[in-house]
Amino acid sequence: MKETILALLTAALDALKERGTLPADVAPDIKIEATKDKAHGDYATNLALMLSKPAGLKPRELAQALIDALPESQAISQVDIAGPGFINFFANTEAAAEIIRTVLDEGERFGHNTQGNDEAVQVEFVSANPTGPLHVGHGRGAAIGDSLCRLLAVNGYDVTREFYYNDAGAQIDNLALSVAARVKGLEPSDPAWPQDGYRGEYIKDVARAYLNGETVKAGDRETTAKGDRDDIQAIREFAVAYLRREQDLDLRAFGVEFDVYFLESSLYRDGKVEATVERLIDNGYTYESDGALWLKTTEFGDDKDRVMRKREGGYTYFLPDVAYHHDKWNRGFKTVINEQGADHHSTITRVRAGLQALETGIPEGFPEYVLHQMVLVTRSGVEVKISKRAGSYVTLRDLIDEVGRDATRYFLIARAATSQMTFDIDLARSQTNDNPVYYIQYAHARVCSVLRKAEREGVQFDQARGLAQLSLLTEEREKDLMNRLAAYPELIARAARAREPYQVAQYLQELAGEFHSYYNAVKVMVEDDALRDARLTLGVAVRQVLANGLGILGVSAPEEM
Repeated sequence: MKETILALLTAALDALKERGTLPADVAPDIKIEATKDKAHGDYATNLALMLSKPAGLKPRELAQALIDALPESQAISQVDIAGPGFINFFANTEAAAEIIRTVLDEGERFGHNTQGNDEAVQVEFVSANPTGPLHVGHGRGAAIGDSLCRLLAVNGYDVTREFYYNDAGAQIDNLALSVAARVKGLEPSDPAWPQDGYRGEYIKDVARAYLNGETVKAGDRETTAKGDRDDIQAIREFAVAYLRREQDLDLRAFGVEFDVYFLESSLYRDGKVEATVERLIDNGYTYESDGALWLKTTEFGDDKDRVMRKREGGYTYFLPDVAYHHDKWNRGFKTVINEQGADHHSTITRVRAGLQALETGIPEGFPEYVLHQMVLVTRSGVEVKISKRAGSYVTLRDLIDEVGRDATRYFLIARAATSQMTFDIDLARSQTNDNPVYYIQYAHARVCSVLRKAEREGVQFDQARGLAQLSLLTEEREKDLMNRLAAYPELIARAARAREPYQVAQYLQELAGEFHSYYNAVKVMVEDDALRDARLTLGVAVRQVLANGLGILGVSAPEEM
């Protein structure tokens, strides 16, 4: 319908240009929006307000001239002017109902488009250090990142999912020392316990597996424990592999898989960190001060220069990040999106500065970032802070075990990444209309239930007849539903451009709400076969769009609840 209105307005503009009412070089970006108040029609445009100045007319006068110049259309039943010069369009019911036919013709592909034109996009997300179980913050990153990948894919992008393992540095040293302490029988309360050691019960599990000589497979490697209590390197390798496997299992339980697992250690092994340092020095963007090597990040918008190599030796954490993102670029990814916690905000400027200082043609906005805020978990109104397994935080597996994969994924994706959120375990477990994921899934299951009931009662639903009788869908709520269905493809395209999968979650909640209201207010199983089949066909279209949207969020669309 928006495309139809756009074509009509474009034709009207051309007519006014020919008459001299508008300058020939006027080329406006025509905005058409669904109205919030149906008394003002189904769609509206502010085109007359935009062009009143070049036309030398008052907005309402130009609006009337545009209306007079509109070609005849069976799709539009009425056009009028509102307020200072908005043009409102009332869609013909039969034309509006064509969206049902489109939904059922395209099925699972309804909403797909070629926005990305097969462009290769790499999305890095989760990227947790292999030092313990995934926490709820990682879970939010997983839900957002995976849903973003699905969203980009239906918009025609060639998406690669990547997990970056920080398997080098001080945190891995602390992990090895913690497991070594457990291997030797120490408890966290022991004075000899490592000062920055990890204290969760999972460390005991790693130590036990190491002493038992277990073999674990994680990512690209298989590691067998030596069982030697004094071999800190063997303990380190086994602990990293063990926890990588545990994280993989958590992510699999969450319905998240990756195409590439990239190890930070490989950047050192392959000489990419050193090559990055040498290039930065050769390009003249470094200097030495107080025994440290600094990068002139202020030349690229940072508030101060940053230490690249510490006085006591070793690189700061952002240097391998620069080498890593240069590697992404060299692998052919011109669009890279990093989904990370908001605590990474301070690294954006310096990583981009390092990439610019390499002078290899990388654009200034590379890579893109989607940063998510923290998650507060509550039960009975009280914050939940720890789990037995991790000892100091709520794990992703805790949430999955408590409320299930679907509710966990939906709750973690349902709000903008920039918003802090409270994960209410009681609400997520509830089977009430207050629970948004239950509300949406129930709308899908409700359509299935109606169809099953019709079959049990011997009612022969004829979808072809329903499609032939869509003009019978004259109720205002039916029109609202059809307009909501018609908005889905544009919503999918817009959410992908904004990198905001939460928009899909919001849309689904609105569509479910309109369907439930319609079902409660309008009788579907009427005696009139043609009207009944038309209404059932509308329900089938709603079910399809709900399933398509839930699929982008990685949430199931149950047929029974």
